[in-house]
Amino acid sequence: MLAFALRRLFVSIPILIVSTFVVFVMASLSANPLSYLIARNPPPPPQVIEGERHRLYLDQPLLERYWHWLTGLFRGDFGPSIDSTVNIRAEIFDRFGVTLRLIVLAMLLALILAVIVGVVSAVRQYSKFDYTATFFGFLFLSMPAFWFAILLKQMGISINTAANDQILYTIGSGSIYVNGGFGAHLGDILGHMILPTISLALTTYAAWSRFQRGSMLEVLGSDYVRLARAKGLPRWTVTRKHALRNALIPLTTITALDIGSILGGAVVTETVFQWQGAGTFLLDSIHKSDVYALEAWLLVAATFVIVLNLIADLLYGVLDPRIRYA
Repeated sequence: MLAFALRRLFVSIPILIVSTFVVFVMASLSANPLSYLIARNPPPPPQVIEGERHRLYLDQPLLERYWHWLTGLFRGDFGPSIDSTVNIRAEIFDRFGVTLRLIVLAMLLALILAVIVGVVSAVRQYSKFDYTATFFGFLFLSMPAFWFAILLKQMGISINTAANDQILYTIGSGSIYVNGGFGAHLGDILGHMILPTISLALTTYAAWSRFQRGSMLEVLGSDYVRLARAKGLPRWTVTRKHALRNALIPLTTITALDIGSILGGAVVTETVFQWQGAGTFLLDSIHKSDVYALEAWLLVAATFVIVLNLIADLLYGVLDPRIRYA
């Protein structure tokens, strides 16, 4: 298993390098990072423009600029930002810290709901619960992420207005001023996470629950499950020990493949609820044509996706011993 993990890591490194190079080339050729400076009226002196060009390494060839950025990573240097007061390394990790708590909590909630609803729907196929779960699954699946987030935000505003109090937080990832100690700060953070987490989790859970239901139905109809039932084992024991473990393998695969989509959903969710996380950092970097900030965002996001896919591959061996022994 260790050798398999090391092989996957070595294969992921070239993928990571190629992805950063492609984004660097596309971002560098799409716009001029100094356009905001050149468009000023009155225009700044030529010396100022040349100074910024030199600071951003725009006076160097494209490949040399990429190589300078790539080698700088080993020194912890993520490159200069268009805003000279911004440290990209500190900013990107702060922003991703805000976003990861949303993604992790939303994924956990979506997985729990998907497993419970998928298993119960498969065990009670064509029951009222199955039809109801199918209806709501397709309902959430058909909702655009931004539209559902806006609906939840408006619902929160309506509840606050009706109660004449702050019941649900609809703006920001945390309050500016919080009176109290650690517990008060933690409660404030969790309160701001309620609506964004529900928005991201339900739109994600919908597809996962359908995969879990289909996988569970396939396993329940297999020969070894029928044999276990014929031996007189209790139904819950057969479902939990023999069926559920194998039925989780396809869900593990689709969860790993959906990491990129979840990151995209987090960008939309953060924009609607006005979080200062990785999503708004990405949009601001695109708007400003901040190439090095885009590269930093891609590097951290791609590393996150690769690590979670590696964890999913290792979970195959935990769920199915035959894979581990092979």
